[in-house]
Amino acid sequence: MSGDSISALLRSTDPVLDAFAEEVGDRDRVVVVGARTRWTTGGKPADDAREVIAPSGVVSYIPDEMTVTVRAGTSVEALHAELAAAGQRTALPERGGTVGGAIAVGENGLFPLGRGRVRTAVLQVRYVSAEGRLVTGGGPTVKNVTGFDIPRLMTGSLGTLGCLAEFILRTNPIPAVGRWQRSSDADPFAVLDTVLRPSVVLWNGSTTWVQLEGHGPAVESEAQKLATMGTWVDADGPPERPRHRWSLTPDELRNTRQFGEEFVASIGVGTAWAVVPQPPQEENAGVRLISDRLKAQFDPTGRLNPGRSI
Repeated sequence: MSGDSISALLRSTDPVLDAFAEEVGDRDRVVVVGARTRWTTGGKPADDAREVIAPSGVVSYIPDEMTVTVRAGTSVEALHAELAAAGQRTALPERGGTVGGAIAVGENGLFPLGRGRVRTAVLQVRYVSAEGRLVTGGGPTVKNVTGFDIPRLMTGSLGTLGCLAEFILRTNPIPAVGRWQRSSDADPFAVLDTVLRPSVVLWNGSTTWVQLEGHGPAVESEAQKLATMGTWVDADGPPERPRHRWSLTPDELRNTRQFGEEFVASIGVGTAWAVVPQPPQEENAGVRLISDRLKAQFDPTGRLNPGRSI
């Protein structure tokens, strides 16, 4: 078989993705550009890397199956606007930026308790490999797979294992009722243990915020549970959160002295926001070894998003 024939077999049936794969190619160092909202996460991309722009647009949306196929360069705002017309949403964070950027960073939104985590929302990923080939991993109906779980592997990889091009994401319904409440005398950890599936429980050391979502009677029932645990008033929404995002185990959130004077913690999730950055964590030698081996297997020449490290 000729080289041209082999190249033809490697192409997809999507000219947009084929064009992106050709642009990435198999030579020199490249960095994928989105909205640059997470541009320095994991390190600033190398100055000499060639910039490529991921394709954008919603490819297909099947509300009844609660899945959407969307390209990496699509803004999260545009995606959620289209889904909202059918009463649905995703787990992606609503703080700006692109779908590919949010998934590359692996950033959960404010509501993983209610909407799920980004890592589990990605059902399929299509990316361009270091060899310039378009690769598909996962699928909307895959239940048992062998080898790498490519969607979860690519989520949070900062684009260092492949140039992210397109995803199939799980969607979930927008509840009929959403209600914010806050209390200055409730125990946030007891709230999490008592309330049935709160969308979020936030705490700043003195005040607890809760969002309840669901059908009206169910939300009212959970609000009555809250009333047995403290004095609550309606709130307009979540509190403003400090700039620096921390990642901890849920139990580590109890040690509030580490955050300084101002913080907001997401109870049961392991995320906090503080006015001071999180101190560097001691590197786990085993995790580093696995990361290095994955990088060597997926990108042996280090050409994909150089300058970043997971």
